Amino acid sequence: MALPKPYTTYIKDWRETHVDCDCHSTIRQRSRQHSIAIWRMSETEPNVPALKDGVKFIFFSDFDGTITQSDSNDWLTDNLGFGQSQRKQGNQDVLEDRKNFRDSFTDMMASVHTPFNECISLLIKNIKLDPGFKAFYEWSLAQNIPVVVLSSGMEPIIRALLQHMLGDSADNISIIANDVKYHPDCNGDTKDGWEIVFRHPQSGFGHDKSKSIRPYAQLPASRRPTLFYAGDGVSDLSAASETDLLFAKKGHDLVNYCVRKDMPFTLFEDWTTIHDKVKEIVAGKVTVKEAAEKGVEEYKREHGDK
Repeated sequence: MALPKPYTTYIKDWRETHVDCDCHSTIRQRSRQHSIAIWRMSETEPNVPALKDGVKFIFFSDFDGTITQSDSNDWLTDNLGFGQSQRKQGNQDVLEDRKNFRDSFTDMMASVHTPFNECISLLIKNIKLDPGFKAFYEWSLAQNIPVVVLSSGMEPIIRALLQHMLGDSADNISIIANDVKYHPDCNGDTKDGWEIVFRHPQSGFGHDKSKSIRPYAQLPASRRPTLFYAGDGVSDLSAASETDLLFAKKGHDLVNYCVRKDMPFTLFEDWTTIHDKVKEIVAGKVTVKEAAEKGVEEYKREHGDK
């Protein structure tokens, strides 16, 4: 299937990068060129690249099923891989500590035999942006609030989807995620020709999101920004306790995890909820602590004080 022109060019760039380098090398080089963010990593503080002059708030977010209405990796697995039933069982195994996320996600992606370029093409057609995210993102840019995507998915897919959904402004979003590599003698058009490359392969999370948040959380109080995080599922477990206010998507696995671990969180259904709450905090109408306490109280009222 032919892609819209920007994505045809984008995928062509991946092919050219692959041809120019060793077959085992990743496509991170070209992906990084499409991941230029306005918050550059400073030489003095390499672990807090989003912290610039005047930044008082930083919003970290999961991508799949959080910024988007549905999960791109779930879509690939359900429609091109081993199916929804086995995927959901894998998620449950992770939640109940019978399996780690890295191994479960490896199984999911290994079940998808479709060429990588075709996967992106199909996802662009089928994955939609959360209805409230664009307004929140435009507001965050105006308020000098960096948005950092922390994803257990694959950076080239995330970048292609964000460019499709947001246009050139997507370049201002920093993406920290896993990558993809092609197998020997394969490229993006080869069936069974690719696999995920984990950012932290020794971690049971594959990508331990807490490692990107913790340097900000450990800054001196005089310089530490307020940290937000939004997520929905098992890939967010490592990040759930690292920020000042956690938004957990209603009806999804992250809520169940927070309840089981007695971890404060605020429910959201879409980004309009997040937008309203963060605006109140930025305006000084409510503190982060008050927002977190209110979120727990609202959940208990709805579900009973458990």
